[in-house]
Amino acid sequence: MAIDQQSNSTCGVRIKVIGVGGGGGNAVNRMISADIRGVEFVTVNTDIQALITSSASQKLIIGEKVTRGFGAGANPENGKRSAEESIEDIKKMLADTDMVFITTGMGGGTGTGATPVIAQAAHEMGILTVGIVTKPFNFEGRRRMIQAEEGIKNLKQYVDSLIIIPNERLKQVSDTRITMTNAFEVADDVLRRGVQSVSDLINVPGYINLDFADVTSVMKNAGYAHMGVGSAQGTDKAQLAAMAAISSPLLETSIAGATGILLNVTGDPNLTLEDVDIACAMVADEAHPDANIIFGASFDPTLEDEMRITIIATGFETAKHAETAFGERPAIPSKPTPMPPHTNFTSGTYSAANGMQTFIPEAPQTIHPAMRSTAAFTTPVAETAPAAPAESVVKEPEEIGQVSDDDFGLIMDILNRSKKK
Repeated sequence: MAIDQQSNSTCGVRIKVIGVGGGGGNAVNRMISADIRGVEFVTVNTDIQALITSSASQKLIIGEKVTRGFGAGANPENGKRSAEESIEDIKKMLADTDMVFITTGMGGGTGTGATPVIAQAAHEMGILTVGIVTKPFNFEGRRRMIQAEEGIKNLKQYVDSLIIIPNERLKQVSDTRITMTNAFEVADDVLRRGVQSVSDLINVPGYINLDFADVTSVMKNAGYAHMGVGSAQGTDKAQLAAMAAISSPLLETSIAGATGILLNVTGDPNLTLEDVDIACAMVADEAHPDANIIFGASFDPTLEDEMRITIIATGFETAKHAETAFGERPAIPSKPTPMPPHTNFTSGTYSAANGMQTFIPEAPQTIHPAMRSTAAFTTPVAETAPAAPAESVVKEPEEIGQVSDDDFGLIMDILNRSKKK
């Protein structure tokens, strides 16, 4: 039975965050602890014990006939049947909602099986539906990963935008001694700040105001999405915050080629126009030249010298994001196929250390697109005509053997001498 709660929104846009299963419920609890404003929280589960410990104001038990409140037993089919059994309760919970974020940990039973059913109901009710899911660690086993990939594939059919966070990436961006609790808090931070930014863009009066129609124009029927967050202080805070958001280290995607971008900049009242210009130019340079960039700005006196940037990017023009969503980040070949170089947005290079990019002023450089998402950049090169890579030159059959008269004579001389030997 769902417990209703009035939205804090002052403009009538009702946003809900629904945590499905154990992983989704834990994410919701951590977001509630972080005091996210302007949204309503819901937890959905087949396990009644998990719901009892939930901090959400709305709790929904599903599949009482299927699971009897004991959980789905890591079986996605049980999760699906449970959601289908309780579909009317799910629709009541979704009533009068304008936008919903559905979060879960893919690979288990309830989240993997029930989330696509909930998303389908929301989509059919005309609700702007965003899925934010995690993939399992490698150590959780092949079966769980296969279930996760199947669940993601099913979910994608019914969400407007889908953001995937691979848990395996937590090991690469965190200290080796980090606790499990703190590691998941790092992953939840992407969800928390993304949801808060969308809520603030819509509901909180800012220096540059946006509305729900702006958000819908970027996220409706958009497919795979990139959600990046970045914050920095000091002289180079604009570059550092923008780079962290552009190449969010927890995701397998970047904003390269995105045709729709929500960009939210927050800083203290002393935030300069130059810093905003630098950050926005960097984002625009990475996106598609004709991208629809929805920009919002607000001030928070508690930030002091800190600058925060949140990016939600959609509408990628290549299938790269879809291909990497279900597997590991593709290896970068030692001799990459020639591609049009991407000119850096400012004079300088970036070095990656401990997951944070550092700006180093230097001569103009080029960045190979295949390297962009890892923040591994090429060294500066002189402004000379680029030489064609050796492996890219392939002669047609009729060209092979066409040599000059001098070369032909030299070849014949060598052959004659070898015969005499």
